[in-house]
Amino acid sequence: MRRSVLLLTLPLLVLAAGCAPTDADAPTAPEHRSEAFEQRATEVAEAWRPGADWRTGYVPLQGPTILNGDPGFTPDTEAAFRAGWYRAQVPIPPTRVGGEIRFPDGRLTLPLVSAAEAYRQLDQGDPLPCPGRPKRPGLPTPGPTVEPGPDGWVSSGPETACLPLTVTGVTLGTVPVRTSRGEAQVPAWLFTIKELAIPVARLAVAPTAVTPVPEPTAPVRPLPDGLVAAQDLTAVDGARLTVRLGVGACDTGIAPLVQERPDVVVVGGGVTRSTGECIDLLKLEPVTVTLAAPLGARPVLDVFTGAPLSIAPR
Repeated sequence: MRRSVLLLTLPLLVLAAGCAPTDADAPTAPEHRSEAFEQRATEVAEAWRPGADWRTGYVPLQGPTILNGDPGFTPDTEAAFRAGWYRAQVPIPPTRVGGEIRFPDGRLTLPLVSAAEAYRQLDQGDPLPCPGRPKRPGLPTPGPTVEPGPDGWVSSGPETACLPLTVTGVTLGTVPVRTSRGEAQVPAWLFTIKELAIPVARLAVAPTAVTPVPEPTAPVRPLPDGLVAAQDLTAVDGARLTVRLGVGACDTGIAPLVQERPDVVVVGGGVTRSTGECIDLLKLEPVTVTLAAPLGARPVLDVFTGAPLSIAPR
C-alpha cells in the first residue's frame, strides 16, 4: 500500500521563537505593543482584497478530514488516525456523483469524488511492519529497545499499538465546514470506523471545484518586538474564537490582541521576552478572544502574514 509522512508545517518558526533580545530590541511596554498591533492590523485589514470567488465560490478554511464530534480516542486509535492507517472490511463504491453545498447566503452544485477516491486520499498506507512498536495494544515494545537515562540504561515502557482503523461502512452525508462564506454544509463521505464513536468524514468536493485561498498582502517590515503571529484557529463558537499563537519557549505575559471590523477580524498576540538565555523553540499557545458580534462569514487574518487562518486539523 502507499505510504506518506504527515508533516505539520508551522510558519514563522524562526521569527516567533527568539527569546533573548539585544539592546537594540529592548522589550516593548504593553501599551506600545497595543499601539503597534493596531497600526499593523489596520494595514493588514485594508490590504485584504480576496476577489469575487471569495463570496461566490467554495473556499474551505479547514482540512479535508473532519471529526464532527468526540471520537472517543484511545492512544492507539489516535495514533492510527493521525498517521492515516485504515483497512476496509466493506466494498468502497467507485461511482462518481454530484452534490450541493449549502451556504448561509445560498447554494452551489459541484462535482464530487467517489467514495473510492475519498478513501484513497484518506488511507496513507499499511502500518505493518512498524519497527519498535507492538502489534497489539498494551504490550511492551518488542525487542531490546533501551535508551540511556541519567543513571545508566533504562528500558522503555509500553507504547501505542501499531494498528489500522477498521472501516465497516461508508455513506454520503454532509458536515459543517468553515468557508469564506461562513459555516456551510458540505458533502462528505462518512466512513464508519469500528474503533471510534463517530464516523471519519472526508470532504467529497472534487479538487477542481475548490477555490484556493487567495495570497495575502502583508506589510514588508517584520513584526515589532513583543508581538507574535497567530498560527491557526482551533475553535469558532459564535463570537468566541480560540487562536493558537506562535510564542518563544521563555515568553511570558502572553495575551491575545484583536482588531474587529465589519468585514474582517485581525488577530495576533503580545508577549514579554526573556532577557536571559533561552532555547530557540516555537510553542503553540492557545488563547481565547470574544468579539463584539458573532464572527459569521468574516475572515480571521494573521497580523504578521495577512493570511486568513484555517481551522487546525484535529
